[in-house]
Amino acid sequence: MREINTYKAFWPFYVSQHQSKVNRNFHFVGTTFGLASLLMCVTRSGWYFFAMPVSGYGFAWFGHYVFERNRPATFAHPLWSLMGDFQMFAFMCIGRMDREVNRMGVLKEESPAGPATR
Repeated sequence: MREINTYKAFWPFYVSQHQSKVNRNFHFVGTTFGLASLLMCVTRSGWYFFAMPVSGYGFAWFGHYVFERNRPATFAHPLWSLMGDFQMFAFMCIGRMDREVNRMGVLKEESPAGPATR
């Protein structure tokens, strides 16, 4: 993989690592729970702080290992990966993420059993 020096250059790589719609949905659930944990941390108890990474990364990493069958970008680019998670979350909220995957030209066809290979 070539060296990535900017978030703008990272985004196409990030999208290529999230071809499986099931994986993207696991990310969405994890980010939702992570944001809910942040809200609970601020409004209820600081102990919810510990639930943020567990819920957010737990769902995302499960999606990568089981459905996408790749290594999460978090390990190589933690900050840009977090930014990508929030950008993907926002795109999913407005119904734009599937179009973004298609725009990047990285979408694989999926069977009900999981992602297919090209």
